[in-house]
Parts: sequence; structure tokens; C-alpha cells
Amino acid sequence: MKTDDSLKKYFEEKNVTGTFGLYDNGSGQFTIYNLSRFKDSAYLPASTFKIVNTLIGLETGKIVNEQMVIPWDGVVRVFPGGDTAKSWNKDLTMEQAFKASAVPYYQEVARRIGRENMQHWLDTLNYGSKKITTKIDTFWLDNSLKITPDEEMGLVKKLYFGQLPFQKRSQDIVKKVMLQEDNANYKLSYKSGWGFRENGNALGWIVGWIEENRHPYFFVLNVEGAHDLNLGTLRLDILKAILKQNGFLEGKR
Repeated sequence: MKTDDSLKKYFEEKNVTGTFGLYDNGSGQFTIYNLSRFKDSAYLPASTFKIVNTLIGLETGKIVNEQMVIPWDGVVRVFPGGDTAKSWNKDLTMEQAFKASAVPYYQEVARRIGRENMQHWLDTLNYGSKKITTKIDTFWLDNSLKITPDEEMGLVKKLYFGQLPFQKRSQDIVKKVMLQEDNANYKLSYKSGWGFRENGNALGWIVGWIEENRHPYFFVLNVEGAHDLNLGTLRLDILKAILKQNGFLEGKR
């Protein structure tokens, strides 16, 4: 494992603190910025929990497949920055809801799964703190459930190789909907997250993997900043800057 403090500049440029981890599955090389935050600090998973919520939904039959529609309930919602959540305020398939990170869709999925079933799977997965101390449809958003960046890394690595305790079909569907960019140079698969810590700070995630020459590299980005910080594109800007510094995205590997 090597620590890379040169990555600090990408966080400072955006006025955030955070951590980043990259794992080269072929060589076993771990590159980490801010090791103590990566391994020892736990945070609300926010919408990165959609990975697990989807897996449990598929496994329990509450989500039939990625085309399953949950009708919009008619409530107009807004994003944390205040903009109307147009991508949420309509009927959505599971795939659309995953890509748009639509909270209402997945709150309904969680209600259908139920507390007892959800707790069983959190325990089975040993997912973070495994705690549902608040409501079944908010516990991943309100600091009840927490997970370390290191644990997020372990989850996406096992998902990629089909090693989680779910049917292959469930894992394959989630891997498919996580694919965000696919071109001649690389395939980039991830799930983002955006929430708020108890201290009011904005917290952002991007967890997933990049494949170049059919070889996977797993990553976790965790950022934290002022409450009113717009994390929308900021997270992806930092991720891509770090990946480029490490020789990704431009067909050089």
C-alpha cells in the first residue's frame, strides 16, 4: 500500500476535505490519500446505499427487474441545492431511478422490503454499522447507518466479482445499472451519494470501478464541505482528475 499526498490539491481546489482509495486488482496495489479517514471514519452512505437496497429488492422480489416502474406519488421534490428534482418527479423504472439517484423510488423499495428483512440483510452483509435506529425509509440518509470508505471498497469489489451473498442475477443487474460511461478507452461504473452529517456539513461519495483493457481498478471517493456546497459535479471532477493523474481515461493503460 502507498499513500499519495499529492492528491490533496484536488480536494483543496474545491474547498473540501476527504479521502480517496484506488485498488489495482491485478497487482494488489492500494493507493490511498488520507489513510485515517479511509479506514477509521464512518459516514452515512447516502445514495451509495442504493447498491445494497437494489440487491435486497431484487433478491426478495420487491424489485422484479431493472424495468420495474414505481409510479410517482405526485409530490414535487427539490435537490439539496434547491433546484426542482425533475428527474425524480415522474414515474420511473428501477434503472432510471438508480441513474437519477431518485430517493423517493428507493424509499418505497425500502418500505416494501420492511425493517426485519432489511436488518437481516445488513447483518448478513456485515454492512457498516448495520444500524436501523430511525425510519425504514430514511436510515441511510440521516446518520443512523454509517460505513467507512474502506468498507465501501470491499463491497464494490465483491459485487464486481459476484462474491456477495446474493444470486448472480441480482448482482449482474446492479453491475449493469452502475455502468455510467462506456467508450473505446474505458468503462466507468459507479454510484454517487450526497447527504449531510450531524454537524451540518455536506458529504459526498463516488464508489465503483474503472475497467481499462478488461482489467478492473476499484475506487472510493469521499468528500466533505460546507453545508451549502453543491456536490453535484464536484465529486466527478475530483474523481476524474485523480484518475487522470494515475494514467486512466486516456487509453494509456
